[in-house]
Amino acid sequence: MRVLVAGATGVIGRQVVPLLHGVGHEVFALSRPLSTATIIPGVRHVQADALDRESLVGAVRQAAPDAIVNLLTAIPRVLEPRHLAAQMALTDRLRSEGTANLVTAARGARLVSESLAYAYRPGGEAVADEDRPLWLDGPKQFRPGVRAISELERLTAEAGGVALRLGHLYGPGTAFASDGAFIERLRAGRVPIVGKGDAMFSFLHTHDAATAIVAALDKPVSGALNVVDDEPTLVRDWLPALARIVGARPPKRVPVALARLAAGGWGVAYMDRLAGADNARARLSLDWKPRYPGWCVGFEAELGSEARRQRVR
Repeated sequence: MRVLVAGATGVIGRQVVPLLHGVGHEVFALSRPLSTATIIPGVRHVQADALDRESLVGAVRQAAPDAIVNLLTAIPRVLEPRHLAAQMALTDRLRSEGTANLVTAARGARLVSESLAYAYRPGGEAVADEDRPLWLDGPKQFRPGVRAISELERLTAEAGGVALRLGHLYGPGTAFASDGAFIERLRAGRVPIVGKGDAMFSFLHTHDAATAIVAALDKPVSGALNVVDDEPTLVRDWLPALARIVGARPPKRVPVALARLAAGGWGVAYMDRLAGADNARARLSLDWKPRYPGWCVGFEAELGSEARRQRVR
């Protein structure tokens, strides 16, 4: 199969491109002009601005893909909750306008798009399946992003494709990597438990995201699927455990009112209101399961040895 990966230099793209090539697909890695891409023998690299329809159409039609993996994002390394909407504005455009351009450029190609598994409206069960509505009326900093996700999923579904709602990513290049922004803040004592720590997280290693994408290419499934690990967990449980793994001090607790003043509505929601996600449909319809079934074993494998090396120094 000829597969075009849009966003090939991102944290998931860097995992999925060699995996696709390794299982025998003819891979075209699409990235932004002037981006740094690792040259992989046998993988063809093409560059185009996804928001420039003419440029993108030319690149896509030259590749003539049977399938497109849509990983278009431009997420800053450090996100500030109060400024989330502004920092994510380009990513929101890529998810809406960029996806529309991809659909125009490659009508008839199988489309697998990256979406989010933590944009569900809170309330009711702490763990959501794909039938729960998205949080379109959530904190104002989060609303533009959820609207963009909703548009991406609509465009993908109308094209007969599938949107994979990925969990909170950890692994190389993510905020939860050993050199990532979240871990830096945690080690500096700047990540507290807000309120009761009632936000439910569903994590996912980037390699597990990549294997789900590969599985989705030839499965007759459309719509949206939660691609997350098997163990949704509350902030008040995973955050102290993660601090121990990376050698940080136990996180402090702060009341919701104080956190709202410091981090705004989205900062509070992220740590105290988010719903987790159930992966049952993805496991069944994609014949997929995560290599790291739970966050604890995954974090220990990814971060534990590095933390031990730092303590020895």
